[in-house]
Amino acid sequence: MVLGMPEGSQEAAKESLAGRAKGGLLFMGGFVILLYVIEILNTLMRHGLNSTFGLRPRSVDGVLDILTFPLLHANLNHLLSNTLPLIIFGFLVFMSGLRVFITALAFSWLGSGLAVWLIGGGGVTVGASGLVFGFFAFLLVRGFFNRSWWQILLSVVLFMAYGSILFGVLPTVLGYISWQAHLGGAVGGVIAAVLLRPKTSAAIS
Repeated sequence: MVLGMPEGSQEAAKESLAGRAKGGLLFMGGFVILLYVIEILNTLMRHGLNSTFGLRPRSVDGVLDILTFPLLHANLNHLLSNTLPLIIFGFLVFMSGLRVFITALAFSWLGSGLAVWLIGGGGVTVGASGLVFGFFAFLLVRGFFNRSWWQILLSVVLFMAYGSILFGVLPTVLGYISWQAHLGGAVGGVIAAVLLRPKTSAAIS
């Protein structure tokens, strides 16, 4: 038994952690499977879905494409490059609970889409990398807002392992890389971390 924690509470904490881990694996696994199913269908249609549901900057009907563009990819290699970081970062966020995950996902998705719609270049943008950057940014900063040493330690480890991807938020000469989606997703992740920070108790006079 952990010192200062009743045995029943310890068991409940273990079950809660195990439940979150199971839920995270199931959710992220299911989401990635969905992405591959969509990519297979898209390939069979010669990626015709991209021209219909990909995000077109500053177009009125393109606003609705914010809801669909992360589900599509340019090709299988594009999806493969997003798969592992999406699973890892998404799973780690999910370990903080469903409410936290949904909030981080929503703001990463919306931030990425709005950035592309507002300042994106010409052409159609597709891909889930904005979600990857959103989850990553959320994991990097949440520990500082939560004042949690283990979350700060995790952010340091993640930064050492994946920090180089942050260069993806900078404008690039490679026209096929949407730095706008990366930047918007990262900003959305930070906003989610700010909104989910512990509320300080107001002083009573």
